[in-house]
Amino acid sequence: MTNTTIAKRIKSAPGWLAVLFVFVVFLVVGIQRDSGPSTPQERIDAVSQRLACPTCDGESVFESRGSASVAIKKEVARLVSAGQLTDDEIVKSIESSFGEDVLLVPRSTGLDAVAWALPVAVAVVAVVGLVIAFRRWRRDGAVHASIDDERIVFEALREAQRDS
Repeated sequence: MTNTTIAKRIKSAPGWLAVLFVFVVFLVVGIQRDSGPSTPQERIDAVSQRLACPTCDGESVFESRGSASVAIKKEVARLVSAGQLTDDEIVKSIESSFGEDVLLVPRSTGLDAVAWALPVAVAVVAVVGLVIAFRRWRRDGAVHASIDDERIVFEALREAQRDS
């Protein structure tokens, strides 16, 4: 290693340490957060935000004022006040009553998992392809012009000077 390479590594180390520090801080803060809604109304709101209005286009039960959404919200409130089901079990209960179209966020199993994973996989493949292409271009960029190419350029420049 040359002295300039060592100097560059020493200069870049504080930047990487700062990034590592920020990452650790965010990780600790994320771990310390509370585990979710604590009051019954917060639970009702959290579950309602996970469910889609069956008659509205792209709205959650929480946002919608439609009659179907009001009915679903009342059912969620009834199940929460009964206190016997977890939030996930309440969502499954509503899904069994209204069908899987009521889920605002698709499940992460089966064909739904493919819908979530495919865009990520395509993005990763695209980035890897770009990295490979850029490395090839950089390596191929060191190619020098042949004598014939240099002669053609020299003649073109000489003609351009004569014309001007």
